[in-house]
Amino acid sequence: MKLKEIDAESRPREKLISRGPEALSNGELLAILLHSGIPGTSVVELSEKLLSLGGGTLKGLFSLGTERMCGLPGVGRAKAAQVQAALELGRRFLYEQSNVRARPIVGPRMVYDRVIPFLKGLDHEQCWILLLNKSNYLVEQRRLTTGGSDSTVIDIKRVVRLALDRNASAIVLVHNHPSGNPRPSRADIDYTDKLHSAASSMDIALLDHVVVCDSVFYSFADDKLYDAGVP
Repeated sequence: MKLKEIDAESRPREKLISRGPEALSNGELLAILLHSGIPGTSVVELSEKLLSLGGGTLKGLFSLGTERMCGLPGVGRAKAAQVQAALELGRRFLYEQSNVRARPIVGPRMVYDRVIPFLKGLDHEQCWILLLNKSNYLVEQRRLTTGGSDSTVIDIKRVVRLALDRNASAIVLVHNHPSGNPRPSRADIDYTDKLHSAASSMDIALLDHVVVCDSVFYSFADDKLYDAGVP
């Protein structure tokens, strides 16, 4: 069933035009992207099934990937690509809004705001590095590694060499915990100590190591847990 076959007042596209996108549910917005359903399943029903496949959340939908989306009857590669493109645009919008590059990095909250568009909703660990100049302005932001659901391996020599190559005076390390608990592990603590020593020997400051989850983060520099909902 296509959108045009649904009652006019219930069509997501017409509803968006007349009432604005904020009036639509996640399923209705997704239906506009999918455009059509399959025999016996309307596009809105198909959208709800796709959302359910991701646990009913946009975070879960983001984590599905093409293959799992295509495993749902009625969602082929073209539809999956449309959904992923929309999600990626949303993430890039958040990245633009962070506006951290125009200001010096002065605390873990700014680090969190900078990296969360890239780490939110991931089901695996990633490690990122922020390279800063003498005034703590961002020189470069780069993903270092991608790991499993509870660990990722980082080469200390590579981190220090990267900072030297980019003439960075300071660095901030960031990684995520998909579990939702940002408390550092023993391995996180040991690695941070080793990186601090290696960077210091080359006159590079390790300003912080921030462990992020979707709504909370932990700062090694402050030895404190933060609620991301509180500025």
